[in-house]
Amino acid sequence: MNYGDGATGVTYKNDFPKVNYEVNLEARKTSGNDFFCGMTFPVNDDFCSLIVGGWGGPVVGLSCIDDADASDNETKILKRFDKNVWYKIKLQVTGSKITAWIDGEKLVDFEYQGHELSIRPEVTLSKPFGICSWITTSELRNIWVRELVQSNK
Repeated sequence: MNYGDGATGVTYKNDFPKVNYEVNLEARKTSGNDFFCGMTFPVNDDFCSLIVGGWGGPVVGLSCIDDADASDNETKILKRFDKNVWYKIKLQVTGSKITAWIDGEKLVDFEYQGHELSIRPEVTLSKPFGICSWITTSELRNIWVRELVQSNK
């Protein structure tokens, strides 16, 4: 995804699961200093975004929760991301939680019941599922989605 004047990205426009699914991918930043993986995804009838490398480079979190961006809500984590390094990103959405890992480290573990989920206007074109970068050039590979089987236990 080339450096954009704001956001640039790719969007999957076909049917996409709304809950009980997992997304896996690898992403890397090649230039720029902001998010290199802004993954917008459905959560039931709402949408949310996982931001990786935002707000000048170190922010990981969900945008938006109760109208607060990833930089200003309880999911915010700071992590260093180097250029030209591939990061394995995994996102799971279940009936009650959004969970995300980077390189096997759980960074987001959010129970969304009772919270309002939304997205920023800049990523509206990423619905129902999309990945974008912000004033940053990035690359993606090995993207796959699987539905999660729910047990009755």
